[in-house]
Amino acid sequence: MTRWTRWAVLVVAALLLAACERQQPVRIGFLAELTGRTADLAEAARNGVTLAVDQFREADTRQGRGIELLVRDSGPDAASARQAAEELIQARVDVIIGGTTSGMVSDVLPVVERAKVLLISPTASAIEFHGKDDMLFRINTTTRDNGHHYAAHYFQKGIRRLSIAVNENNRAFSESWLKEFRAAYEALGGAILATTLFDSGSTRHAEVIAALLQPRPDGLLFIGNAVDCARLAQQTHKLDPQIPLIAVEWAGTEQLIELGGRAVEGLMIVQNYNQDDSTDGYQQFQEAYRKRFGKGPVFGSVLAYDAAAVTLAALARRPPDMTAKEALIKFGPYEGLQQSIQFDANGDSNRSAYFMVIRNGRFVREP
Repeated sequence: MTRWTRWAVLVVAALLLAACERQQPVRIGFLAELTGRTADLAEAARNGVTLAVDQFREADTRQGRGIELLVRDSGPDAASARQAAEELIQARVDVIIGGTTSGMVSDVLPVVERAKVLLISPTASAIEFHGKDDMLFRINTTTRDNGHHYAAHYFQKGIRRLSIAVNENNRAFSESWLKEFRAAYEALGGAILATTLFDSGSTRHAEVIAALLQPRPDGLLFIGNAVDCARLAQQTHKLDPQIPLIAVEWAGTEQLIELGGRAVEGLMIVQNYNQDDSTDGYQQFQEAYRKRFGKGPVFGSVLAYDAAAVTLAALARRPPDMTAKEALIKFGPYEGLQQSIQFDANGDSNRSAYFMVIRNGRFVREP
């Protein structure tokens, strides 16, 4: 029995004891943009949460009556996201796992604050969320961490002059990421020659790329989701197929490769999980994920699985008079799929960074 399996069994046993006392199921809410241009990330996160819950249910001799998962689509805008959050709160969930973008977290955070229901985001990373004593816990690193990782690594690789395309639909993330990257990159001596905003629903990708190429940069950096970056890469491939391309971690799903095709070959990106992890625990997770969903996990799947697993572990040990927030802080650190997860007093945690490149239609570690 692996460490990961032993841990799951212990959590299930604790859940059974807790359920006997409470006589109510543990209710986990999941909230993300399951429709729209970031649906690939939301679906990956939903799959990760679903797998974690399923595995605990399978080990539960009471046939899963102790855990209930309620899934809601945040919809196309802030109003629909807030309404979906209200629905989960009215259903008396213990915690909500979501959202998958910083913009959506900004939209629903006031709702969960008023209700005192904990929101655990697997992937939101805007620096504005860091260091605050509120009802938000995060599994991911911040835009400051990732901006600095990108700046140091790609400057060292000789990319000293960049032009940047910036998604304006998820401003909480995009503006924060650009600000943190710019500060670190320019401090090293790098120069940002041009920045161009774009809307995810726009068809002006060719115009955006032409403007970015005009000052003759060493490379292009895309701050956008997988669909955005694939489209921008295709337009770049038509105009300058040799220029180096970099995409932010938000784009790191299989949809980037599926939609981008040859245009994203050689594109560089940082991911916050190790997809080449050969440990028994991760291999078991990967096999179970493929069997359940018919495809491999991506970063959103791994981070969301960790979010659900640590939540279940904390709630299992929580006495009746302890809040979910107090439990998540008190009972850590937790063993995630690839690293230990420890929340500080403000609900912040951190992750390792892995530098990747797309080769032959897959993400591979840089040599």
